[in-house]
Amino acid sequence: MHQKPDGDAMGSSLGLYHFLKALGHDVTVISPTNWANFLDWMPGCSEVVDFEQRKHYALDIINNAEVIFCLDFNVLHRTKHMEQPLTDAKCTKILIDHHQQPQEEAFTYGISDTSKSSTCEMVYDFIMSSGHADLLNIAMAECLYTGLMTDTGSFRFPATTASVHRMAAHLKETGMNHTKVHESIYDSFLENRLRFIGHALLNRMEVLYEYNTSLMYITRADLQKFDIKTGDTEGLVNYLLTIQGIKLGAIVIDRDEERKWSFRSKGDFDVNTFARKHFEGGGHKNAAGGRSSESLETTVKQFKEIIKAYHNQLQ
Repeated sequence: MHQKPDGDAMGSSLGLYHFLKALGHDVTVISPTNWANFLDWMPGCSEVVDFEQRKHYALDIINNAEVIFCLDFNVLHRTKHMEQPLTDAKCTKILIDHHQQPQEEAFTYGISDTSKSSTCEMVYDFIMSSGHADLLNIAMAECLYTGLMTDTGSFRFPATTASVHRMAAHLKETGMNHTKVHESIYDSFLENRLRFIGHALLNRMEVLYEYNTSLMYITRADLQKFDIKTGDTEGLVNYLLTIQGIKLGAIVIDRDEERKWSFRSKGDFDVNTFARKHFEGGGHKNAAGGRSSESLETTVKQFKEIIKAYHNQLQ
C-alpha cells in the first residue's frame, strides 16, 4: 500500500489478505510507514509489517515473494523507501488501483480503473469474479467497507454509484455491523484533535472569495502544540468545501521533510491536473495531493499566485 495509508489502502490490503489466506496462501501485508491509530481495530491490522520499523524483515519478505499485489497507488514512489526494493523485485507484480496515470511499466499485470469509487470496490470485484465469492466473510467485509465508506465520503461523493450501494448491501448480508466501522473510524479521536481543528479553523484558514477558494496552512508549531499524530489531519481539507460557493479547498501541512498539500474540489475543477502541474502530485479529479520542498510561507505565496490563472475556471 502507499505510505501513510488511509482507510482505502489499509482496507483493500487487509480485505485481499483475508481472501488469499482463506484460499490457503502464505500472505504478508507491508505498509511503507506507520498508519493512523483509528485503523488499528481492523481485522488483521496487528499483523501488518511497518517497513520503516522492520526494514530487514520486510525486505526478506519482498525478496522472497512469488507475487506482490500493489494496492491503492499508481506509481512506486508513493511507497517512499520501498520504491527501490519493489523496483528490484523479480517476482510478478499486480496493480489494483483507481488513480489516474499508473506507472504501467512497473507492473506485470493489473488494472487502474478511475471509474471505481475505491480500491476496496476493486478488490471486492476481484473476489466476486474469482469463483470463490462464497469465501466472503465478516472480516473481509469490515475491511472492504472501511475503504468504500471513507473514499466515498460516507457515500456522498460523485463516485458513489449504484454498484457501490449494491456492494455495501452485500457486505451487510455477511453480518457485518456498519455502525461499528463508522464509530471506529470517526468517533475514536482524542480531545486534542478536536481542539486542533478549532484552532485551525479559527487561525489558519483564509477564504479567497474572488477565486471561490479556501486555503488552510498548518505550521510545525501547531502540530507540536496539539501533539498531532498520523491520521489526525485526515479529512480537515473537507471542511473548506462546506463554505457556500467554495469550489476549491487546499490545505498545506509543514512536515519535517516537506510541505504536504491536499486539494479538494467541486464540479469540473480538476485538482489532479492542478496538483500534477504545480505541486508534484496527483490523484483524482476532485481529490488530489501534492508536495513542495519550499518553506511553508513560500509555498503558500506560490499557491496564491498560481490560483490567479484559474480565475475563470473557478467561477
